[in-house]
Amino acid sequence: MKNFLVIDDHEVVRAGIKTVFREMYPSCHIHEANDETSAVTQIKQQRFDLVIMDTLMPDTNSFGLLECIHANHHKEKVLVFSMCDESIYAKRFLKAGAMGFVHKSAGLTTLRHSITRVLNGRKYVSEKLAEQLVSEIGNGDVDNPFDKLSRREFEIISLLLGGKAVGKISALLAINTNTVTTHKTRAYNKLGVKNLLELLELGKLLRFS
Repeated sequence: MKNFLVIDDHEVVRAGIKTVFREMYPSCHIHEANDETSAVTQIKQQRFDLVIMDTLMPDTNSFGLLECIHANHHKEKVLVFSMCDESIYAKRFLKAGAMGFVHKSAGLTTLRHSITRVLNGRKYVSEKLAEQLVSEIGNGDVDNPFDKLSRREFEIISLLLGGKAVGKISALLAINTNTVTTHKTRAYNKLGVKNLLELLELGKLLRFS
């Protein structure tokens, strides 16, 4: 009997994913969490065949949550289901240990396919992302400026893009505000932006390029 965990701050999204799970595995058990704290509580109590998690949720460091999942259950399968631009975020989550990345605009057929693939121990990425990765390997260039960021810099930039202030980021990452500001400044320099508005514009540019 399959055991699943759905982590998303929107009840309607959790309900939709639960419907898909029940259609695919009628006898499964489905657990829910809406932020990092509620997710960690369940992760420490039991193992899951698959965890589907959102990104940029309130009061949540998504990369830290992914680390927690693997720290407690080394081979736990995680599928990221997010509205975040896959050209910016997907590779980072895959490198951090996720088995797949599905954009929330994808259809139900894609979601079912990705669930089946990950449960079978195989990674899932969209055809568009797969082509991008192949192109990058062939060219040997880093076309996406976000790929130049260190892991900590990317964490902080992603939280800024998610609307978090420096003080909130400091609390989520358990580091002082000066450290957050230092990483933020380095990241801005690498990205060639001067402020949050330019950062948001860069994200939009990449999304539609």
